[in-house]
Amino acid sequence: MASSALTSRRSTYQPALAWFTAGAGLWVFVLVLLGAFTTSIGAGMIFLDWPLSNGSLNPEGWLSDIAKFAEHSHRLSAGLMSILTIAIAVLVWRYEARAWLRKVAGAAVALVLVQALVGGLRVLLDHLHVEMVNTSVGRLFAMLHATLAQIFVCVLLLVALGLSRAWSEGTPSDRRAQNPALRRLGVWCCGLLVLQLAIAAVMRHSFAGLAIPVFPASTPDGGLLPEVWNFRVSIHFAHRVMAAVLTVTLLTLAWRVWNARPASAGEKFAAAAVSFLLGLQVYLGASVIWTYRNPYVTTGHVIVGACLLATTFGLTAWLYRPTAGTVRAGGAGRQELARP
Repeated sequence: MASSALTSRRSTYQPALAWFTAGAGLWVFVLVLLGAFTTSIGAGMIFLDWPLSNGSLNPEGWLSDIAKFAEHSHRLSAGLMSILTIAIAVLVWRYEARAWLRKVAGAAVALVLVQALVGGLRVLLDHLHVEMVNTSVGRLFAMLHATLAQIFVCVLLLVALGLSRAWSEGTPSDRRAQNPALRRLGVWCCGLLVLQLAIAAVMRHSFAGLAIPVFPASTPDGGLLPEVWNFRVSIHFAHRVMAAVLTVTLLTLAWRVWNARPASAGEKFAAAAVSFLLGLQVYLGASVIWTYRNPYVTTGHVIVGACLLATTFGLTAWLYRPTAGTVRAGGAGRQELARP
């Protein structure tokens, strides 16, 4: 029985599984979009219960009320995302030979379940107040919920990449093993992006999006630093500082990948996409201020931020792709790519 299960596992490209995972990877952006829009219009607490909405899977008026629609559709899409993630993990564990990929798929399941629980606690504990930080327990969980969503995007993307034809059948390049500095830069960029998105989550759920109501200056008369400091101003200003840091690091990463020899067309495309998304994200961030937090502009800013993280993470993961060389394990048809 065990031998039969092992024999059915393969490390070669499996198109049905790959496309199914890619589709789920696209759905996660729908989930992020709905969550961002819900927060942007202040509808996160339109329903005071969870996991049902007003005690129902089909609450009255949710298709005609924009606030109810945003929150309930977010909950429904989250439920579908959980089902898709569990299905992917089961299929990967059943048919995929690469141990690291099975572990990442399992981590995705754990993360999506924790994310669902955190989302529920955001609602159920919103009535509790934390005097020290002058906010509710629910809002603290909302900040964590927003950050975990971005991490989940990356984990699911890694599963999709590992199952792709390019990863499974492409010829790895040995030059990646000789350029650890480029890999480290990619990791730093991903880490800084996650930190920036965490800062943004704190800022959004602390109502600090317009704590500094002008841009690019910090004061109406053009001052670089705010005239008055408090928590909201500080977290908003930290978001701007991190944006400047990320502009430098991400453009450096894109430039170095583009000029690497040899650089594949896919790597160059990803580097160009990072640069484009970065420019669009800066513009949308400025527009959030200029439009006084228009909910559609704000939602766009969040979703482009998720796309920027996903693209940077995908590029970095590709740089860490195993180098050339395969090792066959036994006669079961199981193959593992040797790590550099």
